[in-house]
Amino acid sequence: MPTKHLTVLASLALLAGCATDGSSMAGVDTTWGEANRQTFAAQVIDPNPQYETAVAQSSGDHAAQAIDRYRKDTVKKPDRIETTKGVSSSGQ
Repeated sequence: MPTKHLTVLASLALLAGCATDGSSMAGVDTTWGEANRQTFAAQVIDPNPQYETAVAQSSGDHAAQAIDRYRKDTVKKPDRIETTKGVSSSGQ
């Protein structure tokens, strides 16, 4: 019976060492995981968006022309956009 009590007391003492209030984390970087939090926040939809107009502006004529071009396989090609200019690396 006494060994059972010692085992319980020892395990309670070990578990007490796991408890922390967070104040002992002096050397830990507090910005760790910030990129993940920022990415998550960027994907959250605004639950109450504010728009300048009640209905989004659109043109049925432009939409019909776009559908017609799609069906005839004459879709307008987008302009080429350069994302890098003259950047090189030697890798050394």
